[in-house]
Amino acid sequence: QVKLVESGGGLVQPGGSLRLSCAASGSIFRVYFMAWYRQAPGKQRELVAVVSSGGSTTYADSAKGRFTISRDNAKNTVALQMNSLKPEDTALYYCNTNIQSTTSTLPTNYWGQGTQVTVSS
Repeated sequence: QVKLVESGGGLVQPGGSLRLSCAASGSIFRVYFMAWYRQAPGKQRELVAVVSSGGSTTYADSAKGRFTISRDNAKNTVALQMNSLKPEDTALYYCNTNIQSTTSTLPTNYWGQGTQVTVSS
């Protein structure tokens, strides 16, 4: 069994910073891409950033220049450093990844439980 646990959300003023973390644990054989999505009230879930197993990164236009995604392959963790936060960044942020467990020959897609980010003065 594989589990994703997120942390780091909270309330921050506009222009502030937050760092989200996501740790994968369990019977892990291989971790593929790791990504962050977000969903604001009344809106569809959207991709924020993704990092490949090799370290290549892709960002949504809204995140470019302000957010940085990084991963630690030894610890099976992914982080999202968010700077210059805006009220429109307010959302529930989810970690997402494909992981092949030690008992499977194929990867499974996993979602974290979500962590709330609120940007408000």
